[in-house]
Formats: sequence, C-alpha cells, structure tokens
Amino acid sequence: MLRVYCGGVTKLSSTAPTVRGALEELEQRHPSLHRNICDETGAVRRHINVFVNTSNVRDGEGIDTTLQPGDVVTILPAVSGG
Repeated sequence: MLRVYCGGVTKLSSTAPTVRGALEELEQRHPSLHRNICDETGAVRRHINVFVNTSNVRDGEGIDTTLQPGDVVTILPAVSGG
C-alpha cells in the first residue's frame, strides 16, 4: 500500500542509529512516503505500525529505538474492518 510512494521498492536501506534517524533519511529520500508514515510533527501516524525486528516500537522507546547493524525495520499500515 505504501510502495506507490517510493517507486514500488519493497526494501530500503539505512545506516541510521535510531528509528527516528531512519525516518529522517526517509523524509529526504522519499518525502511523499514519509508524509504517509509521519504527521507534520514527525510522529508516526496512528494507523501505521513500525517494528524493529519483531517488536513494535510503541511498546518500547518509540521512534528513539536504537538500531543495530542487521536490524530490520518494518512499516505496516494497520489493517482493520470486518
């Protein structure tokens, strides 16, 4: 669903030390994608989930979560409906 905002790629790389840094890199490289993930204050939108490996960042340090080499950051829109 978000691929349309980054030319259809499924993986992007980053050397940022935190999720916040990775999102800032994303803002520079793919501004329209960033606008769909973060609001005007830089906070992750309510309907977007960000995981580092298998942990939702909302359950820990938020976007200040530290990244280690090899970590995988997954950005998923929430799925709802019935």
